[in-house]
Amino acid sequence: MSIRCLIIDDEPLAINVIKNFLVNFEKFDLKGTCPDAVEAFNFLSKNEVDVIFLDINMPKINGLDFLKSLSKPPMVVITTAYREYAVESFELDVVDYLVKPFALQRFMKTINRIEHRLEEKKVNRSEVNLPVENERAHVFFKVDKKMVKVYLDEILYIESLKDYIRIKTYDESLINHNNLVSVAELLPPDEFVRIHRSYIIAIKKVKVIDGNQVEIGDKLLPIGRNYQKDIKDLLLGLS
Repeated sequence: MSIRCLIIDDEPLAINVIKNFLVNFEKFDLKGTCPDAVEAFNFLSKNEVDVIFLDINMPKINGLDFLKSLSKPPMVVITTAYREYAVESFELDVVDYLVKPFALQRFMKTINRIEHRLEEKKVNRSEVNLPVENERAHVFFKVDKKMVKVYLDEILYIESLKDYIRIKTYDESLINHNNLVSVAELLPPDEFVRIHRSYIIAIKKVKVIDGNQVEIGDKLLPIGRNYQKDIKDLLLGLS
C-alpha cells in the first residue's frame, strides 16, 4: 500500500529537493504540489493524503496557521529554513521538523518516523473493541506484553512520555508504547480532548479550571498555548 504525499511550498527549488528524495522510497507516492495554503486546502477537499511536507513562510497563510485550520490533518512534516518554530510545531503533533537545507540522510530519518507512526496506527486499530449492546466502551492497550482492557469512562487523562503514553484511570497508571495522535483516533471526540502536546483529558472529569491549568483527580494539568482559547470555550460551554 502506497503512502500518499503532498508538498506545500512556495519555492520550486525546495519542492524539487523533496520530490527527488521521495523517488528513492518505493512506498511513497507524490500526489501533488501546492504553492500556498489556499491551493492546498482546495486540493485536500478533493484528495486524501497520508502525509504533508509543509513549509511555514508562504504567501496568504503561513503553514502553521494552515495546519491549525485542518480539523483532521494527516501526518505533517515541517520543512522550513527557520528553527524558531520547532516547539510550536511539535505542539501541533508534527511527525518531524526539517530545517532547510537538509540532506538525504536526514530525510531518511523522517521516512522512518512516518512509517513507524503508520505502523502504530495499524496496531491501534486492531486493538480497538467496539462495545456490543449493554457493554461499556473500552480499548485494549498492550501493557507489559499483556492486552489490558481499559474502560473509557474510567480514564482521567493520557500523558505523553516521548515514545510511550501513560493512561491514568481512577485506580491504575498504565504504560503503553504509543503516541497521543494515534490514541486520539481511538477516543470519542465528544468525551476526550487534547489540551497540550503532552495531555489528552476526559472532558467530564475536569473538576477545576485554574488559569491555564485544569484539575483532574488530584493533579493539575497545563493547557498548552495553542489550545487555550478552544479548550476554555469548550469546558466553560459545558458548565
